[in-house]
This record gives sequence, structure tokens and C-alpha cells, in this order.
Amino acid sequence: MAQDWLVGPDRQAVATERIYAAAADLISRNGFDAFTIGALAKKAHCSPATIYRHVGGKTAIRDALTVRLSARVVAAVRDTIKDLHGADRIVTAVVVGLQHIRAEPLGHLIMGSAPHADDVAWVIASPVIAELAEEMIGLSQPDPAAAQWLIRVVLSLWYWPVSEPGSELQLIERFLGPLFTEH
Repeated sequence: MAQDWLVGPDRQAVATERIYAAAADLISRNGFDAFTIGALAKKAHCSPATIYRHVGGKTAIRDALTVRLSARVVAAVRDTIKDLHGADRIVTAVVVGLQHIRAEPLGHLIMGSAPHADDVAWVIASPVIAELAEEMIGLSQPDPAAAQWLIRVVLSLWYWPVSEPGSELQLIERFLGPLFTEH
């Protein structure tokens, strides 16, 4: 493969990154509902065909941006829980994860653009999200049902946060933590 004199050896990776950066900016500014491939092509200074060729359509872009957001959140959670086990691990993972998701404008817009439960079915069905949930739980044996339940609990806390200071942590410690303590 010949090296591109302008962008180096991996033109595909450069184009993909540029498109995702432009998409994240557009979605952060205007929300996912207002996001279009045409607006993205204009912002990225390319054609819609180039967008589709490099990253796919709206759904693929949303999924890729969600995975990238998840990777940032998961990296922060992993660092925080690396030496924790049982209830301490899951409580800390959920609290830190929610803090990071809530701090991300893109996270708020991607999740906030889903007005109905059916619109987040892709999150619940995602094998990537399920694997991350299992990792956060940290059980010695895989438990897909526990991972699915954790995803639903986190989504519930995301959509309907507890407004009283400290109350959310108390709920998580009391009801979620004990469920993930191995016997």
C-alpha cells in the first residue's frame, strides 16, 4: 500500500477519526435527533458517500460513538475498581460510571435523545455493553442475567436520578451492593 503524502500510511483511520470527531461535535451541539448525514458531510468536508463508506449510517455512527464513550467511562471505572471485590466493587463501579456518563455531554445527548424505552433496546441488546457490565460485576463465573439486570438498573438511575444528595449512593449500597457479593 502506498503512503499518502498528506495523511501518512493509514488514510482510512484518519478519515474515520475525522468523521467521528465531526459527528460527536454535531451531536453535542444539536442532539441526535437533529443529526443528519448531510450535516455531517458538510462539517467533515466530504460527501455523504464518503461518510457511508468509512463509518456507515446514523445507527452505525451512534453505536460507534457510544462504544467510544463507553471506553472512556470504562477506563475510568476500571482504574477505580481494580483492587475492589464484591459489594464495594459494584457500588463503586456504578457510582463512578454514572458520574462519568453524566459528565459527558455526548452521553447525555445520546441517551437523552431516546424518548421511549424501545429506543434504548440497542443498549440492552448490545453484547459489548453486556460484556462490560459483567466485567464491572467481577464475579468468578459469568452471569449474563446479572449483567442484563445491572444494565437496566444503571439505565434507570441514569434516567431517573435521585435528587437528594447522598440518597443515590445509599440506595446503591443498600440494594445493589449486597446482590453482587459472592458466597
